[in-house]
Amino acid sequence: MNKKIAIIGGGNLGTSIAQGLVNSGFTKAQHIIITKRNIAILKPLEQQGVLVSSDNKEAVRFADFIILAVKPYQIEDVLAGIKAELKEKKHVLCSVVTGVTIEQMQKIVVKKVPMVRAMPNTAIAIQESMTCICTRSVDGEQLKYVEDLFNQLGRVAMIDEKLMDAATVLGACGTAYAMRYIRANIQGGIEIGFDAATASLIAAQTVKGAADLLLKKGSHPEQEIDKVTTPRGCTIAGLNEMEHQGFSSSLIKGIITSYEKIGE
Repeated sequence: MNKKIAIIGGGNLGTSIAQGLVNSGFTKAQHIIITKRNIAILKPLEQQGVLVSSDNKEAVRFADFIILAVKPYQIEDVLAGIKAELKEKKHVLCSVVTGVTIEQMQKIVVKKVPMVRAMPNTAIAIQESMTCICTRSVDGEQLKYVEDLFNQLGRVAMIDEKLMDAATVLGACGTAYAMRYIRANIQGGIEIGFDAATASLIAAQTVKGAADLLLKKGSHPEQEIDKVTTPRGCTIAGLNEMEHQGFSSSLIKGIITSYEKIGE
C-alpha cells in the first residue's frame, strides 16, 4: 500500500495501531507519522523507521489517511487545529475516539472530507482486535483500504453508526467481561488443586480455543456446548449450577447496564 498514514495521538491506542501496521507489513514504517507532545515516548517506533512529530499539521500535510487517536475531550481542539490542512480530494479522516460521532466531527471540520469511525478494543496491541466500523462519504476504494487496514489488526465488522455505542459495550467493554470470567475460572482452578500459573494457562487457552471454534467453524455456542455435555455428566451439572446462580442473566444485565451508562 502506498498511502501515507498519520496517527494523531501517540498514546497506548495510537502506538498499538502504528506497531501493528508495521508488524503486519501493511505499510512501510516510513509511510507512518505519529504525533505526541512528548515525542521522546515514541522513541521505540522512531527506531523502527516510523516518523514522529509534535506537530499535528505537519502530520496531516504528510498523510493521505489520518487516524485520530486522542482523548474525547481533545477532539474539538485537535480538529480545529488541523482542519485548514484537510483536503477533500486527498484525505480520509478516521476516528477511533470513543463517543464522538461523525456528525460532531463534520460540524468542526466543515469540509466534506470522507470520514470513518472505528471502535477497536485493547487486543489491537497484539493484532487481535474486534473493530467495528461505520463510514460517511467514502467511495469503494477508500472503504476497501479501511477494511484492509483494520483487518491487519484483528477482525472487522461494518455496522450502522447508531450501533456504535452498542459495539463499544459488546466489543470493547466485552474484553473486561471476558477477563473477569477468566479470573473467576482461575480462582476456581486454584480451589480444585492447581497452582495459580497453571490455572491461568489452562483458563486462558481454553477460552481462546473456545472462541476460535466459533470464529473458524462458524458454529453456534450451543452446538459446541452439546459436544461436551454428556448425560448426568460433570459439565452439565456445572452449567446448570451456574445458571441457577444467575450466570447468563447477570452477564446480560451487565451488558445492558453498560449500554445505558454510555448513553447518559
